[in-house]
Amino acid sequence: MAGTDDDVAAGDDALYVLTAVLLTPAKFPSVLGDDYPEACSALGLAPLADGYGLVLGQDAQGARWTVVVDDVSLVAVAIASWDCGMEYDLSPDESSMVAALPGWPLALAVSAPGVPAPHDPEPDAETDDVPPLSPPDTETWGPAQRRLGADEIALQWAAWRDQIDDSQFADGRPDGDASTEGDEDGEAGQDEGAARSPRTRIRRVLSEARAYVDTPPPLGRVRSAFASGDARTLRADGPGWSMVARTDDIAFILLDDEPGEVLPVGRGAELPSLLEALDKMAVRPA
Repeated sequence: MAGTDDDVAAGDDALYVLTAVLLTPAKFPSVLGDDYPEACSALGLAPLADGYGLVLGQDAQGARWTVVVDDVSLVAVAIASWDCGMEYDLSPDESSMVAALPGWPLALAVSAPGVPAPHDPEPDAETDDVPPLSPPDTETWGPAQRRLGADEIALQWAAWRDQIDDSQFADGRPDGDASTEGDEDGEAGQDEGAARSPRTRIRRVLSEARAYVDTPPPLGRVRSAFASGDARTLRADGPGWSMVARTDDIAFILLDDEPGEVLPVGRGAELPSLLEALDKMAVRPA
């Protein structure tokens, strides 16, 4: 978190910086979309290959603003410094500023001292046609909440993994593994109940994730990040689903149509090869 003494511009145009986030193919606020282009579209931005930095703050009147900059390295250094508890004066050069958007795309629980409470700026000639940004609705279960749930699992992997007893996986497979005892193509039963079962839905997710290997999805749909040892943390998203996995372990799947449920997938015979293939084509932090 930035100190509120930081400002992007001086004088009446000062922006008291509260925080900043990256918007790049490998790291973006997933609450905004299933992939990088979708997250950019939520802000009205073109999906540049190098991405952006988003600086969130308040002006002298307390209004919320999101300043978009193309100096990604500067914002990354600031975030890393704050994460280490160090001070960092995030003051992007005006030449790096791409846009100043009214509102915040993410929910913040902090505000700048000495200025009015956070509020949307009054429309003016420059922003009249630009509705203020606002955080996606996460009060009810849906895509945004599902993606936030996947974020939490990735951050707290050990805590979630400790809740899983491997003995529940028959022959190394959970209820939702891609391996089946039925037809070779793994199709579910034809009755309506089977079509709605978590097992069938998980098989569908794994099938869609496997299709990404042959037909690359939009940038950022599959991301790979550091994990312990030689493992990687994989994050994959698709229409109505999110998957978090470790390349040396199991996977967790969340579904739009399974509110609040976290479905584990054991390694079995197929998951390791799928995770390896996804990791090879995934976007990685620079």
